[in-house]
Amino acid sequence: MRRFFYSYQSDDVAVYPMLYSLKVGDDVDLPMDICHHWCQVLRAKVGDVGVLFDGLGGEYQVCLSHIDKKSAQVTLQGFDKVDREANIHAKLALVMSRGDRMDYAIQKATELGVVAIQLLSSHHGEVHLKSQQVDKKLAHWQQIAISACEQCGLNRPPLLLAPMPIADYLSSSADVSNDKHNTNDKHSIKVSNSVARLIDEPYYQRLLMPSMPTSMLITPTDTDNDGMNFLKSEHIKLMLSVPNVDNAGVDIRAKGLLTVLNHIKSHVKNHVKPTIELLIGGEGGVSLAEQKQALATGWQAWQIGERVLRTETAPVVALASLQALYQSQCLNNECVL
Repeated sequence: MRRFFYSYQSDDVAVYPMLYSLKVGDDVDLPMDICHHWCQVLRAKVGDVGVLFDGLGGEYQVCLSHIDKKSAQVTLQGFDKVDREANIHAKLALVMSRGDRMDYAIQKATELGVVAIQLLSSHHGEVHLKSQQVDKKLAHWQQIAISACEQCGLNRPPLLLAPMPIADYLSSSADVSNDKHNTNDKHSIKVSNSVARLIDEPYYQRLLMPSMPTSMLITPTDTDNDGMNFLKSEHIKLMLSVPNVDNAGVDIRAKGLLTVLNHIKSHVKNHVKPTIELLIGGEGGVSLAEQKQALATGWQAWQIGERVLRTETAPVVALASLQALYQSQCLNNECVL
């Protein structure tokens, strides 16, 4: 059955009815993008059934009731509250890379259930967008995530957040940890028009603006099993860097998988879904100055292997590893969140 993301907004103006305001049997006009793709590209016919989801939770079963050259209507047949969320609330902070590599990272992170992706620029990063390029790129990458949701069954698309320098991102992380002003205020968050409506939703607000996170730096270096500083936190932050950072003179004590496992275990025991943030560098890795800033602002190290992962591979490995660790603990405790 075909699935489509139903956006309420067009050019910053809400023009389509809210799906939750409708009842079974009501007719609703399809947004132009869905109408074109479903009725013209896929050659759908009256009577074909599909699924609409709007990011507010659940999905709506609909049947095509009318089609003409430039518009189409569907009849609402039912609602299913299923969301198919991942077992971990994960936010990805990703230094931008070129071309298909960025598309791949966003697509696969979405399939693995990431809830938001903060786009970053860095000293060694290859992509530094000009202000006039941001809207177009943001819309493109957001559509990559939406298309992945349509394919994989996720009903809450991740929000792609407009690019910011990694130094500013690390500073904002430190401000939150110190109870200072949070730069992730909803009025300062910039996203594509197609998902702008979702910023005000409690689900995304809670995940985009967590209070008092504990920071962690992922890097394949020496392992330290002392993880008590962050095991008590409901939110941990993990940063993937290249190995041999010690050769650059940076004092990093890497946290092993066992430490992260202990954190996940504590959440499973208390029936709480972990919230974890991942910071992934670009093709050139994280610079020495950026590493030092991360350490100075409370980030800690996590070791996930001795090999250097490509920037588009790292999110897949990290997200899949965390979810596998969580699921193993859930099975051991005979619980499902």
